[in-house]
Amino acid sequence: MHRYLAWFTRHPVRLVPFGFGTAIAVCTALLLLPVAQARQSGTEFVDALYTATSAITVTGLVTVDTPVHWSLFGEIVIVVAMQIGGLGIMASAVFLGLVVSKKLGLRSRLMAQAEVNRNVMVGDVKAILLRAVLVMASVEAATAVVLALRFLHGYGFSGGQAAWQGVFHSVSSFNSGGFSLFSNSLEDFAGDGWIMWPVIVSSVIGGLGMPVLFEIARRNWGHRRWTLHTKMTLVGTTVLFVGGFFVFLGFEWGNPDTLGPLAWHEKLLPALFQDVMLRSTGFNSIQVGLMETHSLLAGVALMFIGGGSASTAGGIKVTTFFVLLWVIWSEVRGEPDASAFRTRLSGAVVRQALSVALVYVAFIAAGVLLMQMFEPQIDLAHIMFEATSAGATVGQSSGITAELSDPSKWVSIILMFGGRMGPLLLATSLAIRSRHRLYRYPEGRPLVG
Repeated sequence: MHRYLAWFTRHPVRLVPFGFGTAIAVCTALLLLPVAQARQSGTEFVDALYTATSAITVTGLVTVDTPVHWSLFGEIVIVVAMQIGGLGIMASAVFLGLVVSKKLGLRSRLMAQAEVNRNVMVGDVKAILLRAVLVMASVEAATAVVLALRFLHGYGFSGGQAAWQGVFHSVSSFNSGGFSLFSNSLEDFAGDGWIMWPVIVSSVIGGLGMPVLFEIARRNWGHRRWTLHTKMTLVGTTVLFVGGFFVFLGFEWGNPDTLGPLAWHEKLLPALFQDVMLRSTGFNSIQVGLMETHSLLAGVALMFIGGGSASTAGGIKVTTFFVLLWVIWSEVRGEPDASAFRTRLSGAVVRQALSVALVYVAFIAAGVLLMQMFEPQIDLAHIMFEATSAGATVGQSSGITAELSDPSKWVSIILMFGGRMGPLLLATSLAIRSRHRLYRYPEGRPLVG
């Protein structure tokens, strides 16, 4: 036992995947219990493991129908798993930030703390986690109340049913869980703003990340400058929201299976909902499998980017994507340094962003290749959408999840776990291993392009 503790102590980053793996194992065991199942036929191990991984990694992909297959006990296990997963992600971000800060020198530590604004000093960890829990509880409670009242007065649910629906979907939305107690997700409420807007707002708040939320809460607008991280996250999120909204609105405007039959003003909310959900939570209000192929590919791009750093959303993260965009823009303009908002981006940040993005591309591409091999009868665009949804821990599906063979389910499980752990651990490892050499090799200029 002492040897294993020493192994974790030498490499504390290993605690994060170990903790998530342990939570998945416990959740799988609970879902295999007869009391967790609404049907007498039982649950296959791979389906229980798939559901547990999807809940703990707050993805939302399912191989069995949640309200049909699972009992109330099973639903409670799932919602608790989503809550643990969301808290675990934020706690991991704080923990890994602390690890990085202790590995950096004093000057680098102070610069990172001032700019990234994570306040990862030892004495602040408890306060940060308590604030994170307070934000989570407040948003979830407000969302649950609004949803429960709507289900109670608008759809004839009993008091207990309405309360449970509100709590379940509020936890699922803030934590980017994507699980729903309706077999068709939220398609029946596509035009109901009292359902759609609370879910949208909760998902956006959960997808911004705690560093951004803390800074917004602490600083007065117009009196002090935002940090570079907050500026990039807020501007990038706004650009992606607006751009994605018009993309889906335009692509699906005349599609008879999605937005086509709706009046022009009725198309707006479903298009916005689809845009927001693809970058965070994974609910759907239209049939994703019936969307145009170019809409699916646009969704792949949005899922790949994901939400804010240290948030419950997945993907490579908004700041990673926009760092690379600013690098390209600076290179096109012939500038010697990549800069954003009149601030020069450090070479280390650029290399980390490039490494995370390329590793993520390779990881998801491998998943697409394997799933296409196992499921040759399924269209490639749907395979790409499914694999990216799993790897980016989004949870939307074009309707093929339940049809996947066991090998493809295992691939998807690996994608969900790796997609949740990968970017966070890779960025942390790169920061920890960063070091200064006392010498530099001669400069070389190979041909590019």
